[in-house]
Amino acid sequence: MKTDETKEQGTYTKIVYVQFEGSTKSYSFGSNIEYKKGQNVVVETIRGKEIGTVCAPTIEFDPSKVKGDIKPVIRLATEYDLVQKEENKTKAAEAMTVCRKCVENLGLDMHLINSEYTLDRSKVIFTYVSEQRVDFRQLLKDLASQLHCRIELRQVGPRNKAKMIGGLGNCGMETCCSRFLNDFQTVSINMAKNQLLALNIAKLSGQCGKLMCCLRFENEEYTRLREGLPKINSQITYEGKRYKITSMNVIQEEAKLENKEEILFVPFKTLWPDRKLDDE
Repeated sequence: MKTDETKEQGTYTKIVYVQFEGSTKSYSFGSNIEYKKGQNVVVETIRGKEIGTVCAPTIEFDPSKVKGDIKPVIRLATEYDLVQKEENKTKAAEAMTVCRKCVENLGLDMHLINSEYTLDRSKVIFTYVSEQRVDFRQLLKDLASQLHCRIELRQVGPRNKAKMIGGLGNCGMETCCSRFLNDFQTVSINMAKNQLLALNIAKLSGQCGKLMCCLRFENEEYTRLREGLPKINSQITYEGKRYKITSMNVIQEEAKLENKEEILFVPFKTLWPDRKLDDE
């Protein structure tokens, strides 16, 4: 069996990219052995020993491709490791039941969403959501006395909760956070304004209750498509008459013009024939 006992960052010769179950994000680990894509490996993480899957070809070690300290690949996962991983899921469910009872008995304002053991069961990690800071000192004591291992309580926000639970978005597809997003960036109401959307917070919010991440994905393109266009409610003269621009569809390149007498839908090319975008 291949083993990799080198643990000092300066002595690694390889970088191994590993993904963990339920996540699309890849993490870098150090090694002196080359691993193949698809192999299960035991790695050292900040939480303890865990099993992950090699998700890309092993490359030569390059410090520029590593951020901060790098943990080691310990060895290839054995059949025993894989069996223990499955057993840990059952143990984690049992630990979740214990933790829920303790939370209820102590009257703590926290909503548990997940529990997970490290590979060697030396530690169990409970993930929870709470709008307020929770004093869980007594909870730690109660859990340690019943579970007989190290306890970690990890608080996450509503976006992380939605990512872990998953579901379908308004588009009918799996939510972006659970499908491919690794990090969350700021989404502002100005992005909705830039895309000329009705400012209905309920319709603009995802399952997490925050503004939908897709508003950010499309914001840059809408910014480009709006180059050289006047603002909504601007006055314009068209065919000798004055109109107000009440809305625009930048995808179809059409503006809605209104006055007291009529409503017109006019192509951008007719209104602004000299307008050009950066990529044209």
